[in-house]
Amino acid sequence: MSEWKARRFWSSVAVHNEERGWTVLLDERPLRTPGKRPLHLPTKALALAVADEWQAVQDEIQPNRMPLTRASNSAIEKVVPQFHGIVSMLAEYGDTDLLAYRADKPEELLRAQAEGWDPLIDWAATELRAPLRITHGVIPVPQDPEVLLKLRADVAALDPFGLMALHDLVTLPGSLILGLAVIRRRIDAETAHSLSRIDEEFQAQNWGRDAEADEAAAARLAAMRESERLWLLSRG
Repeated sequence: MSEWKARRFWSSVAVHNEERGWTVLLDERPLRTPGKRPLHLPTKALALAVADEWQAVQDEIQPNRMPLTRASNSAIEKVVPQFHGIVSMLAEYGDTDLLAYRADKPEELLRAQAEGWDPLIDWAATELRAPLRITHGVIPVPQDPEVLLKLRADVAALDPFGLMALHDLVTLPGSLILGLAVIRRRIDAETAHSLSRIDEEFQAQNWGRDAEADEAAAARLAAMRESERLWLLSRG
């Protein structure tokens, strides 16, 4: 027996502004999450982009081709009920931030890390008021608890859609500072991805590239770009 697949059942797509936010209408019926919750979106820009994804469906509904719809569903169904837990999880990246852990050799790698990461460490110290301690090698370095509290407050200040956008911008590169730098518009997602791969690129240049690793890196970059797009659209 063939598996049933959801197919396009609507003829028109529109957006509508309600008291609780913007909604997407399929034949005048408001879009809902998979869990049947109202899909209230924070901005018209995001609502129009989600509507475009539904308008682009030709026949079969393919969620993997609708990243903004999927992210919006997750913001409502997953982030809202687990908000404080997600804040804590993301904030913890500040204690082991990628940018704070440097190689102890060779000199070329040390130099590449310093050139790429020091400007953002300086930015975090001045703009975020969160100076991180730097270490070389694998020995952990404890960060100032006051700094970690400051970074946690920055994360907790986001709304659910902002927190949803920040998630992949932090977890994929392994750096809270990189994620915050993207949403604060200090850098873009592509730059954050590139900076997170200084070690990997150094190894690839010296020992040769690995097709599987490159494919995984490309997938991470695509996800980070989508998260950056979600952030920008959800701001208006």
